[in-house]
Amino acid sequence: MALTPESRSPFEWDPTGIALVEALARSSRGPRRQGIFALWLTLRVALDLCMDPPLPERATRRRIAALERRISSLTLPPPLRRALAGAMDELKDTRPETAVRVLRRLTAPAGETLGQAVRDAVAQAALTAARTRKQKPTKSG
Repeated sequence: MALTPESRSPFEWDPTGIALVEALARSSRGPRRQGIFALWLTLRVALDLCMDPPLPERATRRRIAALERRISSLTLPPPLRRALAGAMDELKDTRPETAVRVLRRLTAPAGETLGQAVRDAVAQAALTAARTRKQKPTKSG
């Protein structure tokens, strides 16, 4: 099922988002919790790049800029901070392929700094984004 603005409401969360929110609830205050929060925000923006039809370009650029500002104020483990900085640069190219690549690249730092459950959630989000992208019809003559 493709993610569409009509079919997606704030109350219909994907399983990867739920897994991150559950990990967030189990974690104590500090860099680990803020790291999970930053990943959850990034995951939401990245998955929204795969929506069909896509969000307006201007709205997408604003969301990415807001995400970058919000993440910059968080205390994150250094490997995750570096990975998220790279992800922000890549997300500025608002194509669905970029979202898949970003999520795949965040998998290792998430596992290294935040644990296996978070790594699995990010890996699942990358698979979801890749499947969503493949389900889109290609434009051919």
